[in-house]
Amino acid sequence: MRRFYRGQDMARIQSVTEMMAAARRRLPGFAAEYLFGGAEDELTLAANRNDFSAIRLHSRTLIANAPPHLQTELAGSRAAYPFAIGPSGYNGMLWPQADIELARAAASRGIPFCLSTVANASLEEVRRAVPQADLWFQLYPLRDSALNDSLLQRARDAGVSTLVITSDALVVGNREWDRRNFIRPRQLTLANKLSVLLHPRWLWRVMVPHGLPLMGNLSPYLPAPERTALGSMDFIARQLDTQLDWDKVARLRRQWPGQMVLKGVLNSADVLRAAACGLDAVVISNHGGRQLDGAPSSVAALAMVAPAVKGRIRLLLDSGIRRGADIVKARALGADGVLLARATLAGVAAGGADGAGRVVDILAEETARCLQLMGHSDVRQLRREDLILPEWMCDGREFIS
Repeated sequence: MRRFYRGQDMARIQSVTEMMAAARRRLPGFAAEYLFGGAEDELTLAANRNDFSAIRLHSRTLIANAPPHLQTELAGSRAAYPFAIGPSGYNGMLWPQADIELARAAASRGIPFCLSTVANASLEEVRRAVPQADLWFQLYPLRDSALNDSLLQRARDAGVSTLVITSDALVVGNREWDRRNFIRPRQLTLANKLSVLLHPRWLWRVMVPHGLPLMGNLSPYLPAPERTALGSMDFIARQLDTQLDWDKVARLRRQWPGQMVLKGVLNSADVLRAAACGLDAVVISNHGGRQLDGAPSSVAALAMVAPAVKGRIRLLLDSGIRRGADIVKARALGADGVLLARATLAGVAAGGADGAGRVVDILAEETARCLQLMGHSDVRQLRREDLILPEWMCDGREFIS
């Protein structure tokens, strides 16, 4: 039996854009802005979509079609599709136990799920709830090396296959909308409080009976009186290691026995340095346009970086994925696959695991259809020659250093 959410059957949603609209309707203003907003003038946020749209696809005809092969290896993990659900924080403000719901959606469709350091569910909770998940863990390196060591040990104990180090958000971007929503830290403006009251279903699901969810991975390190949502936020703000450098990444590489990925790279020099450190993959990412406004879109950086680093290290991409055609473009440019964030977050905000799973299904169907219309029977057949690139995207000298 299908589940309905305020009259909306998840199976009737036909695109990621429609799912995002459904999520906006269900969320109060401050939560919607957290999910969809970017830094400063949101130039990079817009470029993530505009630059995907500037790339055209070559169509082929009179080629026998069959369901295409979509299975992909992503940083050592076998995935049913060329994408995984990437890390994101504070998901519990979107849906109860949203991290677990995302893990369930991923596991049921044979793709990895990456849990964030600042997730609301802990590593142990996700593993207990979804024992079959291909679980990755995203680490925000902390100032206290003993805490890093503890998190790594917990990740090993939870059966994490891949460690993802995020390097581009240790200084938080200028997200003006966030400050506008609060009259002081953690206290909403009157307009936002009214918006919360106008979304009683969200209020009942998310805030009742326990209030804002905790950060499960960090709670063990907090004194009992500080084990609150606000205490967790203050703790991570104090503990983020803004002095993270290549030497510290190399130390983490020596500690971690599994696959290790560096997330937040936009130029070839950093990609090559990551390869020299022994990392298995990098994520070409501008953090969804939430950090340095004016930075290149992830897909533009990929187009310019991939030729310079071909064969040296695996490449993943995030930011701006809304269609299966975007995944095809990323693969053709040299990425092994992509990490989903806003797309599946919109799904979980609109309908829990059902909504996130519907997003995965939509993108898988669109990717397969796109391959068939391009005359390919296997995602591994995609090449740069399948694309028509804007001229400015073909000149990578600025990014190859």
